[in-house]
Amino acid sequence: MNKYTFLDITAFTGIFVMLFLALFLFTVKTKHKLGNSLFAFFLIANAIDACKYLIHDIPENLINIEAFRWSIALLVPATFYLYVKSICFSDFRLKPKQLLHLLPLVVFNLILIPGLYLGTPPEKLYFLRHMNDMPEIHFFEILFETSFQIYFIAAFLILKRSRTIYFENYTDPNLSLIRALYLITIVYYLLHLLVLFRRLVTYTIGFGEIRDWIITVDGFSFLLSTCWYLFIALSSPEFFRGVNSKLESSKDIVQKRKAAILIDDETNERIESLKEFMTSKEPYLNSTLTIQELAKQVKMPAKDLSVLINLYMSKHFFDFINEYRIEKAMQILRDPLQKEVTILEVLYQVGFNSKSSFSASFKKHTGKTPTDFRRSSN
Repeated sequence: MNKYTFLDITAFTGIFVMLFLALFLFTVKTKHKLGNSLFAFFLIANAIDACKYLIHDIPENLINIEAFRWSIALLVPATFYLYVKSICFSDFRLKPKQLLHLLPLVVFNLILIPGLYLGTPPEKLYFLRHMNDMPEIHFFEILFETSFQIYFIAAFLILKRSRTIYFENYTDPNLSLIRALYLITIVYYLLHLLVLFRRLVTYTIGFGEIRDWIITVDGFSFLLSTCWYLFIALSSPEFFRGVNSKLESSKDIVQKRKAAILIDDETNERIESLKEFMTSKEPYLNSTLTIQELAKQVKMPAKDLSVLINLYMSKHFFDFINEYRIEKAMQILRDPLQKEVTILEVLYQVGFNSKSSFSASFKKHTGKTPTDFRRSSN
């Protein structure tokens, strides 16, 4: 098997897996229908772009379709950005203004109208043979690269912001899906770097053996990443619940109020009152507790409570609540009358909903696993 046959098989398999995954995302029952649909469109756009590995000769009557296929790549970074936004923010909805993301595709196709779409067959063939020297193609590459970098940076900024807000407002300790989204974004960018390397080789060395091998590696990487996407989708069809995009981080709140972070007597009283409430009422036993719900219980504006915990107490709401849960778990594990209670029962009693998250938080807080702690305490 030569490298060209290997590339064809790899590309065909990758395209098939992507389309299969897109079908799965369109049909799976989930409350995150928008996010799944956007990721499905992202995969379909990638599959259309990946057809370049299988196309060796372009029939004269299909040149226009092939040219339009090139422009589909301009939708890939925009679709991925919208997908990240839909997953990070539970209140995200598509609005008419999102049609602006189609602008690069429209502009590129408008540029191709006089020189290619409306050209005669000889003009189209001439375009294909000399396309690497065409200003239209250079514009396309610059446009794609610029939009890719902008969308990639925007996606990471959204991830960073939503992660901060997530820690400051929610207590669900399962962060594996957040990390998965980070990894998907990084893998997506690394694949793009391989494409950039291929273009660099094309412009400096030209078409040849090195470029062919880069394309082969690119195609194989495309297949591996596609299979990885499939694994994530099948193992975790629902990403984390997302956060409300209207929520603000505690630092943003303080900056808007132009308030200094100084602990005075009033602040100390509020901190002590909060600690007393946490100890006596044990609201942390609710596994879905949010900062908004706790604020209602302590009769304090949610923004004030966020600033109190995240800035004045120097803790994320996430860590603040879990510390009380761990302390409660330690009480249960020390109690000889509850030695028959299993570790799994303990973690659910104190508000956790994941054994791995409970074990990680417990060891971080005590330096021991729950089992070792129980054994050393009795």
